[in-house]
Amino acid sequence: MVAGHLQVKKGNYYLILNLKDENGKPIRKWISTGLKEKGNKKRAEEMLIEARRSHSLYQCNEGDELLFSDYLQNTWLPISEKNVETSTYAGYQGMIKSVIAPYFKKRNILLTKLAPKNIQDFYTEQQKRVKGTTAIHYHAVIHKSLKHAVLMDMIPYNPADRVERPQKEQFIAGYYSITQLQELFEKSKDEDISLLIRFTAFYGLRKSEALGLKWSAINFENGTIEINHTVTSTYLNGKKQTIQKDRTKNKSSYRTLPLVDNFKDELMELREYQKKMKKLCKECYHVEYEEYVFVDAMGELLHSDYVSRRFKSILKKNQLPEIRFHDLRHSCASLLLGCGVDMKQIQEWLGHSDYSTTANIYAHLQSDSKKVAASAMELALNFSEGHNKEDKGQ
Repeated sequence: MVAGHLQVKKGNYYLILNLKDENGKPIRKWISTGLKEKGNKKRAEEMLIEARRSHSLYQCNEGDELLFSDYLQNTWLPISEKNVETSTYAGYQGMIKSVIAPYFKKRNILLTKLAPKNIQDFYTEQQKRVKGTTAIHYHAVIHKSLKHAVLMDMIPYNPADRVERPQKEQFIAGYYSITQLQELFEKSKDEDISLLIRFTAFYGLRKSEALGLKWSAINFENGTIEINHTVTSTYLNGKKQTIQKDRTKNKSSYRTLPLVDNFKDELMELREYQKKMKKLCKECYHVEYEEYVFVDAMGELLHSDYVSRRFKSILKKNQLPEIRFHDLRHSCASLLLGCGVDMKQIQEWLGHSDYSTTANIYAHLQSDSKKVAASAMELALNFSEGHNKEDKGQ
């Protein structure tokens, strides 16, 4: 790793790296951190380590010979691992190793020679096989990685700034009608995820919120449920990992919902059943997950991919329309809107970060509800009767 140290100049931190020029002559390189001296020493030290690591690899590859694909995998990924959450890093790793790096490696494109057109061509090709949302994720990774390369003075500008960002298609959520939901509930009543299905659909929960529900979040006495913990699954270094967080997707996702009597009774029965199974199975029972509501008969935490597979299997077995498990959340929103609940209340019920998110997702449903409202106004004001008289020439 190249040598380097921090230097304060006019109240700001700078990175000083001891490098060699193209002739092997020692040179000192100054890099601005953009950080004020006060309160930023730790972050400046982290940036120094990142810069030393980046330039070490850069010089080992003789500068201009560093492939963009190698930069992504060997320089930027190790650095980003320390700065983002595990689930985010796993996403970066998956996109880079399976899609982005192989594409650019095949074309033998150097980091210093990467042009906007190379990136634009990549987006164009990817959008032939993936949705715009996925292409946007690719763009985010490429842009962020190149931003770091600019900061480290490895390239003069970010070529991703000069391309057209992939466009996101308008999302039309899938959902069940009330009749379809009732049929689903009836036909899945003997399945192991029956309660999970009904609970998720009723409260419009994200899968991570439902699987992350703890007994401590349920107040049987006051009749409330707190949504304050999530459980997700991801693949990191080829292995599945379960990520448990004492936080939700965003601040608005922290919410308290009413515990209705039907679920109250069923949940109390479930808790007693779990206690019975723990006593019966003894050391075979997975006590490490006993704080969670949705576990299997042996106390094992239900995993996201298992729930998705089981849900799909239940729909297929009962010849029900195919939807995703997440679409139970959209079905909840659809029913609320159909019952006259306004969009602001639906936003709060679902835990969306802002009103526009809810409005954008369910705009097509809102237009249907407006037609119902228009029909109701016509009836109330006898507009329909007036038209009928005109039609008859009266």
